[in-house]
Amino acid sequence: MCGRFTLTLDPGELQALLDLGPFVHIVQPRYNIAPSQPIPIVKHPEKREVELYKWGLVPSWADDPKIGYRMINARSETAYEKPSFRAAFTRRRCLILADGFFEWHAEKKGAPKTPYLFKLKNDHPFTFAGLYEHWQAPEGGELHTCTILTCPPNDLVKDYHDRMPVMLGEHTRWQWLEESTDKETLLDFLIPYPAEEMKCYPVSRAVNSPENDGPEVLEPMK
Repeated sequence: MCGRFTLTLDPGELQALLDLGPFVHIVQPRYNIAPSQPIPIVKHPEKREVELYKWGLVPSWADDPKIGYRMINARSETAYEKPSFRAAFTRRRCLILADGFFEWHAEKKGAPKTPYLFKLKNDHPFTFAGLYEHWQAPEGGELHTCTILTCPPNDLVKDYHDRMPVMLGEHTRWQWLEESTDKETLLDFLIPYPAEEMKCYPVSRAVNSPENDGPEVLEPMK
């Protein structure tokens, strides 16, 4: 699964590297993004505006928005057919902006788990494949939410976890958003990112608390 990630670059640099459109000023560097928090997404392949959606998808038919706490991830192998994600997979796909993500791993059985930060070797940002939804509250108002798609791990991540987020590169990310992209092509995108282009290192367990959201949580652990 993917339960924490980072987006640490300066907004202007992020905009240039990902070829984004209008960039909301409230998107600032984040070092420990957690579920239920607002996260930056892109929905339209032409305009490429950045918007903030709550992390944890709430289907439009849900009775209780608390379901979103269980919907931070969606399995890419079944999202297109599961009632919770089927409509979004067909009509509401998005990109979620990131430049790193965390996984936890115990060095030996019974030992405390150590968080590891996974990034691209060139430290560039990337985009997770995501889905989004709009939920109408009975008393009025609308909740905008999203989820991150996951897939089997690549050869780097598999030593730490049995799932990883789907990371879309520059050759696939905008096709993921196109309405005309057929289901077979979309499913072909939902594969592990090349391990040889990634790196990882252990960081402090301070990242375990979402309240710790400064650059110090990304320092390599000795």
